[in-house]
Amino acid sequence: MSTYLINHLRIPGGVPTEESLRYLEQVQATTEAYGAKWLVLDAEVQVLEGSWPGSVVLIEFPDAETAKTWYNSPEYQAILSLRVDHTINDLVLVDSVGPDFTVAGYARQIRTLLGQ
Repeated sequence: MSTYLINHLRIPGGVPTEESLRYLEQVQATTEAYGAKWLVLDAEVQVLEGSWPGSVVLIEFPDAETAKTWYNSPEYQAILSLRVDHTINDLVLVDSVGPDFTVAGYARQIRTLLGQ
């Protein structure tokens, strides 16, 4: 089951630093050995509700363990400070739902757990 890395990215001042650009030039090479697919790198999000200052990065990994292994890899750790020292980030991993998932079925599971 795929796992997605989501980065809520904010660039102070709105202009990338030289270090941030060096990070961008190197980061994709660190993900390739882990089967990652870059799905979104968007500076312009369309907010429908609430607020979302900044942009979003979305990367698909084969599974959560692979994503964590990439994040902790020596190759990625060597460039990590180029990102975290120059941008504001909220990074999360989320697993995809299974092929038979339905939202109504999820609601039924919760009702069952609540004894309803």
